[in-house]
Amino acid sequence: MTNNKHFFMPIKNAFIITILFISCANLACAGERLTVAVPTANIRSGPGTKYDIIWQVYKYYPLRVIKKTGQWYRFVDFEGDKGWIYRPLVRKIASVITIKEKCNIRSGPGTNYSVVFTTDKGVAFEVINRKGSWIHVRHADGDEGWIYKSLVW
Repeated sequence: MTNNKHFFMPIKNAFIITILFISCANLACAGERLTVAVPTANIRSGPGTKYDIIWQVYKYYPLRVIKKTGQWYRFVDFEGDKGWIYRPLVRKIASVITIKEKCNIRSGPGTNYSVVFTTDKGVAFEVINRKGSWIHVRHADGDEGWIYKSLVW
């Protein structure tokens, strides 16, 4: 008589490995930081166009993925708000968003540089470069300058 316990071990191990792979593949997107890559994107209450639009965001808006369902990402933003966005509308682009009121954008990486413009809370930028605690940013309208890292998410 053969020992069935040893016969089923490879099948059991293959099953466990498959389950772990599927779980890890789904979790790989969880926590991933993505950026809106289109001029305007609708944020929905659920994963599909039949769900209500709860707000809109603009190019370079950063978000942190917390779940993936088909072609939709559930995300959290810089204020802790959650929503759903269609996957083709986002890309892996380095971006930041201002978290303080009245942030100075400067001509260079330091307070000794002149203020090019001032922006409000919730304005998103593409990250061009970093130098120490300073970030070289570009707005969707083309304006660019340097912002101190504690002013952004």
